[in-house]
This record gives sequence, C-alpha cells and structure tokens, in this order.
Amino acid sequence: MIITTTGSVEGKQILEYRGIIFGEVITGIHFFKDIGAGLRNIFGGRSQGYEEELTLAREQALQEMEQRANALGCNAIVGVKMDYEVLGADNGMLMVTCSGTGVRVG
Repeated sequence: MIITTTGSVEGKQILEYRGIIFGEVITGIHFFKDIGAGLRNIFGGRSQGYEEELTLAREQALQEMEQRANALGCNAIVGVKMDYEVLGADNGMLMVTCSGTGVRVG
C-alpha cells in the first residue's frame, strides 16, 4: 500500500478514486508517563514516554487507515493528513486521526 501526503504517486496514474479513508486512535497516557512528563515540564527536556505513545498512536492510526483502504480495494492513499488532539483538560487521553483519499493506481 502506497501512503503519501502528496496528491499523486510519482510515476503512477490514478485510475479510480474509491473515497475518503480515515484512521482514528484514542489512547490513554500511562500514569507514570504522565508524572514523568510533568517533571520534564518543570525541569525541561523531552518527554520520551509521551513521544513513544504518540509514535505508537500514529502508527496504529495509519494501520487502521490502510486496513480500511484495503477493504475498499485501494492500492494507494493520497493526500494524507494527520491530526493530533488532547481530549479533556486533565484526563490524559490523546486522539490521533488521519485521513486521505483511497485510490487505485496503475
């Protein structure tokens, strides 16, 4: 499956548009990771725990989008956009969404 942020695939022709494809993941941040991030906020530095959680959520959202595209007979997704959102003020829930256009290329 070709997944790209561009509107086309270099060297390929879009033969058919299959529709808009989404992938969504909502994940909670582990309590201890939240404490570690709070300390990083006070003392400075990167929060490895949050970065790992964000990377995992992003990968899962892309995998979900790919599965949905496969179910529609797509062999590529173009124009992919990723969005990140924290749900609620203090509940530690992270939402990662991705969307793109499922296509058949040849």
